[in-house]
Amino acid sequence: MMQAEFSNVMPGFKKTLLAAALALGAMGAAFAQDPHAGHAHGHGQQPAPAAPAAMQGMDHSQMQGMDQPEIQTMDGANAPPQEPAPAMDHGDMKMQGGSAPPDARDPHAYSGGYQLGVGQYALGDKRQLVMADEHLFASVLVDRLEWAHANGHNAAAYEAQAWFGNSFDKLVLKAEGEASRGKLHEARTELLWGHAVASYWDTQLGLRNDAGSGRPARNWLAFGVQGLAPYWFEVDATAYVGTSGRTALRLSAEYELLLTQRLILQPRIEANLYGKNDPEVGIGSGLSNGTVGLRLRYEFSRQFAPYIGVERYQTFGNTADMIRTAGGKSGETRFVAGVRVWF
Repeated sequence: MMQAEFSNVMPGFKKTLLAAALALGAMGAAFAQDPHAGHAHGHGQQPAPAAPAAMQGMDHSQMQGMDQPEIQTMDGANAPPQEPAPAMDHGDMKMQGGSAPPDARDPHAYSGGYQLGVGQYALGDKRQLVMADEHLFASVLVDRLEWAHANGHNAAAYEAQAWFGNSFDKLVLKAEGEASRGKLHEARTELLWGHAVASYWDTQLGLRNDAGSGRPARNWLAFGVQGLAPYWFEVDATAYVGTSGRTALRLSAEYELLLTQRLILQPRIEANLYGKNDPEVGIGSGLSNGTVGLRLRYEFSRQFAPYIGVERYQTFGNTADMIRTAGGKSGETRFVAGVRVWF
């Protein structure tokens, strides 16, 4: 009886085994066509191998004529060959420059149709616009116009400078002197031609004349520089060559310290040197004399400023010896008060 039941089960079991064998065979054929199937989204996917070095420098323009391999579809049929992509012409591409595009805006459209020298607003052939450095200007600066008191006597002193010209070339007049008891004891006048050599510096070339009551006149050829040194120091340095082999050098510098916008403290120093003795005018060789002063002014405006101050005048060397021999003093301290104006 058991044999009869076993014989009845065998036909169904054989059918099941046959169906499983056919399914495994179909899966094997699919994996044979795509060896990477099942690994596309796996975590252990290996990166594609790098292209050989020989292919990195390959001219890809030569690949257009290469035969395209046949592509197999999912059902095993061959797909039609693909048409090669048209080659790109890089000859017309320019990174910059070149002609403007056809829809570019006309640059002359901003003027409303007007052009320079054409139409009802034309100014003619003569140039109308004149820059500032082409104009002629004039200026007068009276840096010191003061009364001085020292050793029981009073004196008046002045120092002024005027110029006429443009920004590059100008005619300069300098004057300095001292008077007391109605007499002009010492006066220095210079007529110079100034030429700009830098933004804040002029060279000056001209003549100097020294005169005074009871003393012979002296004439000099002058050459120097004047300008604004770094840190806002006003500097004036001039060398002189006179008759009979006389030479001289004059140096001066001053600085303006703004305590407020109107109250200004101005230190000043000056020195004069001579190449040889000149007993007729009481001047010795070497460092002849020097002045150090300090003035405090108040500017009611930039053009008008009264001041007070103190300065020390001192002679040196042979000049001091000549003055002491004549019964004078080699130096003195002066108290000054005056006004500074320019226009």
